[in-house]
Amino acid sequence: CFPEDDRVSGFIENRDELISLLNSILPDLSKLLIDKSLKDWKKIEYEVVRDQYDNCIVICNMENIDPLALRTDYSIVVAPSQTLSSDEYNLLRSVSIIVIRHLGIIGTCNVQFALNSLSSEYYIMKVNVGLSHSSEFTSKATGYPLAYITAKLVLGLNLAELSNDITNTTCSCFDPSLDYVAIKVLRLNLSKSNQCSNEIETSMESAGEVMAIGRSFEEAFQQALRMVDKDITGFDPYSRTITDNELITPTDERVFLLATALYQGYTIEHIFELTKIDRWFLNKFESIIQFIIQCSHSSTVEDRTLLLEAQQLGFSHKQIAQYSHIDEDEVRASCEHYDN
Repeated sequence: CFPEDDRVSGFIENRDELISLLNSILPDLSKLLIDKSLKDWKKIEYEVVRDQYDNCIVICNMENIDPLALRTDYSIVVAPSQTLSSDEYNLLRSVSIIVIRHLGIIGTCNVQFALNSLSSEYYIMKVNVGLSHSSEFTSKATGYPLAYITAKLVLGLNLAELSNDITNTTCSCFDPSLDYVAIKVLRLNLSKSNQCSNEIETSMESAGEVMAIGRSFEEAFQQALRMVDKDITGFDPYSRTITDNELITPTDERVFLLATALYQGYTIEHIFELTKIDRWFLNKFESIIQFIIQCSHSSTVEDRTLLLEAQQLGFSHKQIAQYSHIDEDEVRASCEHYDN
């Protein structure tokens, strides 16, 4: 349910919940939109560009780690998508191009999909015409100057006429190809108010965002977490015991609750049933936690292979030192030694 000013929104499963929601917002609001629930579906985005001659290119596609349950703007976003099959990717890519052509958009637009991975059923949730937050992330992640290209296309130029500032030898009429992963993480600073719940709901505000790039998902993911807060060293588990309910309810601590669950021995299948986060991401999270456990039982700095694996998984010198129970300077010296 989405009230007209989006101040209150949420999921309802029965008549009693609907009446409760209506009582909480009326008579302040006079309109309420009720739509089909797409809870636990994947959110996929495509950034598409079109010129006046109907040439279309897809700059990048993006995927949310969290399923559609909370306000999706606050989920961790990965570019390009990691869990789509080839058929799913090409299906949504083709639909994105159909959408921008049907609407007659010159320039860029962002097409947002809800995808049921079990049946490949999809819905178009939203189309952002022009530059948006997703466009900014796409430009930074790919290096493709969307704002510049869009301005030129609106002035009447076509994609074949515009040079690519990245290569300086080709035109802008091509789909960028990424051999790395870009991740966007929002900072949800809910600690400013003692009366503010840390539960991530369908309507919230963030306090900023960061973007990290790595050659692997794990590397980019851990870099992004470190950039969110100076006190965060990476995908680190808590020392306390957690409950299933903490995983079910999305909060600003959810990432670290996932780390804790994996560290405590939760299976990927059990976490999937609680969170509906794709198993591909959960496997990547588990690889980080398994390396943490391995570090605590071996001397990482004396093993070049382990040290290389740590860096490929996005571990910082501080993290390696913390879990290997050695000094950070010793880790740094070992890295410099092996680099030489």
